[in-house]
Amino acid sequence: MDEFGYLSVLLSVILGLAVTQILKGFRGLILSRARIRIYWPVIVWAALVLLICFQSWWAMFELRHYQQWTFAAFAVVLLQTIVTYMLAGLVFPDLFGEGIVDLRENFYANRVWFFALGFLVIVVSVCKVVVIYGELPRPRLEMSVLTDEKVSKKRSASGSRSMRIQPGCQLSDEWGQLAG
Repeated sequence: MDEFGYLSVLLSVILGLAVTQILKGFRGLILSRARIRIYWPVIVWAALVLLICFQSWWAMFELRHYQQWTFAAFAVVLLQTIVTYMLAGLVFPDLFGEGIVDLRENFYANRVWFFALGFLVIVVSVCKVVVIYGELPRPRLEMSVLTDEKVSKKRSASGSRSMRIQPGCQLSDEWGQLAG
């Protein structure tokens, strides 16, 4: 087992627990629907946090190529995962019990912590890139650029080449040649 395989076990367990928190909340909504006052922003936030969990797990797969693991690099990746778990734990209240559960009331009671943790996930994510790669994250802009001539080439079976903007704002085709 390589270093990433070893380290990713703990990260996967924590993200799995975060997903479990959200899915348990959705399950609680179904099972306890008679005594729950639904507040739609909570449902939207739950779906968004679930998506963040899946995206985090997917993005961490890119780290399999990283070879110079240090404790600092692992700690920042672990911190991002822990903060994501804490965020997932705040979306839904404890839905099991006997009393009425008001999702709106719970949302407003925990909103400062929820949004602070959401902001912290972003900050830690940027810090992760700085610690691991030594630079700030750069956005990747990809888009198709089609002119009338290129549209006709696309329609022909042999002339199908897409255009995209490379970092540095140079227009190039899919083989890396500068477009004219």
